[in-house]
Amino acid sequence: MNNMNLTKLRIVELLETHRKITTVAEILNLKQPTVTFHMKNMEKEFGVKLFEARMGKIILTDAGYALHHYAVKIGALAEEAQRAVLEFDTLRRGELKIGASYVPATYILPGMLHRFSGKYPGVHLSLAVKTAPVIRGMLERREIDLGIISTDSFQSPELHTEPICEDDLVLIFSPKHPLAKVEAPTAGQIAASYFVMHGTESSTRRLTERWLERSGRRLPSWLELDSLEAIKQTVMLGEHVSFVSRMAVQSEVERGLLNVYPVPEGSFKRHIYMAAHKQRYPSALLARFTEELPDWIAGDFKGD
Repeated sequence: MNNMNLTKLRIVELLETHRKITTVAEILNLKQPTVTFHMKNMEKEFGVKLFEARMGKIILTDAGYALHHYAVKIGALAEEAQRAVLEFDTLRRGELKIGASYVPATYILPGMLHRFSGKYPGVHLSLAVKTAPVIRGMLERREIDLGIISTDSFQSPELHTEPICEDDLVLIFSPKHPLAKVEAPTAGQIAASYFVMHGTESSTRRLTERWLERSGRRLPSWLELDSLEAIKQTVMLGEHVSFVSRMAVQSEVERGLLNVYPVPEGSFKRHIYMAAHKQRYPSALLARFTEELPDWIAGDFKGD
């Protein structure tokens, strides 16, 4: 395997995605015979069939998929190495890929991204908004540089994690809801209300189910919504209740659109975690962003 290079590995990666030699050649700005030559050359070097033609498409064999697994990893490392060198000791250019779960993406990061891009206009910032488990997977696969995640706990042998602020779970209901007339809503009263549950991938959903189990309650029926904004709008209509992040409803509470109450029979303290791959080179760009983020949360974000 003396002649294995990044171009060949990139061909394997792209063939799995597009299944067409012509498409791969166009993406890599190569001639189709050149791509075919590299494919045959790889099979010759390995001494095993890597590709099969089926109904006009190129399909990876089992050996091809084994190679693809490492091609993706090596390609990500090569891209990371290139970016780390370009960003070295300078903040005039570069790219920072951030992934965040909904709460920090919506209520923390917009102001921070605006501030950071204003200070370093040559830096390209991108933000992917996904659930906490998805962000964790993206970090482990090195698809993003930094993750900002709201969850009850977060540990991974491959990732360095650091809590940067607290955010507890609260009960929300409309000022028009019957619970608004109750001084201290009980677990039974809450469970008997029309409830809005978060989607199954949400950490809030897991905490809600844990609370129901701990308090020995079952919901007779509920709505299930994947969107936090849709949950808030539904609760504001007056008939439903839900558990949400306190940080996510500060504005609605201040405007009198929602009431909040601590979750009875249990305290659900969550943290906003900052996470990065342990083997990711700490470039000047990543280091500066992670240095400034806690200060932004402690100062400007909280209005201190």
